[in-house]
Amino acid sequence: MSQTSAATYDAMHARSLSDPQGFWADAAEQVSWIKRWDTVLDDSKPPFYRWFKGGELNTCYNAVDRHVEQGRGDQAAIIYDSPVTGTVQTITYAELQDQVSRFAGALRAQGVEKGDRVILYMPMIPQSVVAMLACARLGAVHSVVFGGFAPHELATRINDAAPKVIVSASCGIEPNRVVKYKPMLDAAIEQADHKPSACIIFQRPQETASLVAGRDVDWTEAVAKAEPAECVPVAATDPLYILYTSGTTGQPKGVVRDNGGHAVALMWTMKHIYAAEPGEVYWAASDVGWVVGHSYICYAPLLYGCTTIVFEGKPVGTPDAGTFWRVIEQHKVRTLFTAPTAFRAIKRDDPNGEFIKKYDISSLRALFLAGERSDPDTLHWAEDNLHVPVIDHWWQTETGWAITGNPLGVHLFPIKYGSATRPMAGWDIRILDAEHKEVPRGDTGAICAKLPLPPGTFPTLWNAEERFVKSYMADYPGYYQTGDAGFIDDDGYVYIMARTDDIINVAGHRLSTGAMEEVLASHKDVAECAVIGVADDLKGQVPLGFLCLKAGVTRSHEEIVKEVVALVREQIGPVADFKRAVVVDRLPKTRSGKILRGTMQKIADNAEHKVPATIDDPGILPEIAEALKSLGYAAKYDQAE
Repeated sequence: MSQTSAATYDAMHARSLSDPQGFWADAAEQVSWIKRWDTVLDDSKPPFYRWFKGGELNTCYNAVDRHVEQGRGDQAAIIYDSPVTGTVQTITYAELQDQVSRFAGALRAQGVEKGDRVILYMPMIPQSVVAMLACARLGAVHSVVFGGFAPHELATRINDAAPKVIVSASCGIEPNRVVKYKPMLDAAIEQADHKPSACIIFQRPQETASLVAGRDVDWTEAVAKAEPAECVPVAATDPLYILYTSGTTGQPKGVVRDNGGHAVALMWTMKHIYAAEPGEVYWAASDVGWVVGHSYICYAPLLYGCTTIVFEGKPVGTPDAGTFWRVIEQHKVRTLFTAPTAFRAIKRDDPNGEFIKKYDISSLRALFLAGERSDPDTLHWAEDNLHVPVIDHWWQTETGWAITGNPLGVHLFPIKYGSATRPMAGWDIRILDAEHKEVPRGDTGAICAKLPLPPGTFPTLWNAEERFVKSYMADYPGYYQTGDAGFIDDDGYVYIMARTDDIINVAGHRLSTGAMEEVLASHKDVAECAVIGVADDLKGQVPLGFLCLKAGVTRSHEEIVKEVVALVREQIGPVADFKRAVVVDRLPKTRSGKILRGTMQKIADNAEHKVPATIDDPGILPEIAEALKSLGYAAKYDQAE
């Protein structure tokens, strides 16, 4: 690990901002190009910046074939570790090349070509990574939808991406149940206006799905008949994948990732942020349905020539709070990357770290946390028990990799609890006020990134250029609006304090309270509603709903709450963890009619708050506090505040 001085970081970061073309051209030398680029950065149409214009490459070639050609064919590419099925399987780079080229052939046999979309609705099994790489091999655009999403959510994504083929598995496996995917997939296709021409289904032994004649194809049979497919050249600016992020339920936002900038940026991060070396075992304990799974289970470790772990289990309960340490010992993991919520779960079950003592985790170099704010308690606990650097870094689905972090491969800065440290290469972070002016150091404002964003970030939204500009670029012209509020201290450390919109963070999953409100409002007895995120020791935040009922409704409140909980589960999925709702007479609002969600959240979390000057009727707040107390929140609320 190259440990150098802070000056090395300063020089690197300064160059990435003053000479982005030279900086990223140097980084791009790590990638195998079919045709070199004409322009490193095309800035002719802001805010639609494009990296490595004119360049051609194939991401799958860079992640798989290249390593085989360079003599690493016998090295493990993927270790599949599944405590829920009792399986450990190793796939070498040569075996991965064979599996990916054959599955790409199976997709091609169903008519999939360059530019076509393929939706993957898959559990945490190696076939998920194989399918992603097979799409990349053909130049097809994959869109992975998390296996726990309900049919309605999947249907909206089918309509938006218009996939030629959907790839799925018969089931996912939770610690205590088998989740049947096929009935949810069938229901989604039925609901969707767009119909795929075929579905390829991987049958798992735990559940055999029934196949629809003429549409559904068995994975194993399709691969057995397929001709292996070669790597298809694509433009650096061609899309690699679409990943949907929080939007309203009606219209998900499809974040687009391109091929060229993505490969360059991710390879840069493996060395500079994670201090990884080719051949090492890198473990992102996430899910392929999320951006972390795309970047750091599938693409970055394989592009860099590491061994990646596909883990099908939980931090606790598969079988106990020692499962992470068992995986680290068994597979000699060097880098672990997970969400703080995983460590909160482990800490809750094993507060004294007794399980850690049972395993040899000396291979571990560092722990990286992301996906939500890392609370100081959890960071301290991890440091005290693991005796390695514990690094919080901050990024988003839109950015694809870290905005700020502690670059272990460049210089390890002193850790400040509550901060995700310094901006990474190419990130020019500014804190702006409502007038778009920079605020003094230490003052809170909107966290924005000066354009252009570095490679590997999102160039646009799928089929929604206007929405891309309106959602991210319009409020602060010349900047990307992150949607987070925070401050920068005198040492240049960035602190992320809160969301500036309605996104809450449940166990690392960004979910829209607005989307949940749409579902609640659809209930026949609900006149008005609001959803807030309340603090939760384990998951960071959980949603809580307030329901105002229509006049004349006399049904039991308990029954109505039960129904809206079921409704959210059905339309958004169990991932939302929507289990808490309360009936109230009215909601606190500003005189212009805006619901004061922030104030309600502060009351729930016992945080200091002032009655907003814009409130229409201050008398509503004590009513909200009483309702919250009935659910175990707002214990410290004092009417005199």
